Amino acid sequence: MNHTTLVSTDLLAQHLDDPAWRILDLRYDLANHALGAQLYAQSHIPGATFISMEGELSGPKGPRTGRHPLPEPAAFLAMLGAKGLRNNQQIVIYDAAGGMTAGRLWWMLRWIGHDKVAVLDGGFQKWGREGRPVTDKVPSHPASVFSGTPQAMSVDADFVLANLGKPEVTVLDARAAGRYAGEGETIDPVGGHIPGALNRPYVQNLDAEGCFKKPEVLAAEYAALLGNRTPAQIVHQCGSGVSACHNIIAMELAGLSGSRLYPGSWSEWCKDPARPMATGPNP
Repeated sequence: MNHTTLVSTDLLAQHLDDPAWRILDLRYDLANHALGAQLYAQSHIPGATFISMEGELSGPKGPRTGRHPLPEPAAFLAMLGAKGLRNNQQIVIYDAAGGMTAGRLWWMLRWIGHDKVAVLDGGFQKWGREGRPVTDKVPSHPASVFSGTPQAMSVDADFVLANLGKPEVTVLDARAAGRYAGEGETIDPVGGHIPGALNRPYVQNLDAEGCFKKPEVLAAEYAALLGNRTPAQIVHQCGSGVSACHNIIAMELAGLSGSRLYPGSWSEWCKDPARPMATGPNP
């Protein structure tokens, strides 16, 4: 069976020694980029390989890019091969942020055509709370060739700009309500949101235990937010194309497949003063 959204800690524990499964650690801290690797060196799920958000999941940054631009597909595929990942494997990704950063790699693997990828529901925190095994041993995997072809799952700033105000496209912003409103912005140089964007902070996808809400709950919440809009009309955005992927997972769980990501997100959008920007709590 292929797992394409989430796996439970119980299920992962059953496959720790399964060569058909690979585990990836994507712990990351926006304020301390070195912290994820440090935490991995101290303790991680047995068999897990560390992936760097900054160094391996982001392309070169420029004066007009967002904070985490997508890498070139060839570079991404080469990195996966260097880690010894194979196309026939079930990949499971975890973080320590409720799936917020793991979701980025989940989306990227689907972007290059690998559907056998899932996020560990509850992440490293749930794994630890349950007293499951951890280690500081770094696994070794021979390099491989990982193949893939980019899918039509993303849009760029020009697409968003050209469709502002059109009913065919609705932007969904995954940032916290304050940042969406332009209040207390400390990460990007300008506060606010893309005009017309709806706000769905990604943390609203999680329950009190840090796991994704049940599919039926997510379905009801997204139906209330999106109305009669179809997934194909939705473009996801956040600060830099990371937490927006969490909303994509939630929509998939809710049975709403087919939405797209704007990878540049607000950190790219706000770098061009000619692009319209809005503030306040409303679209």
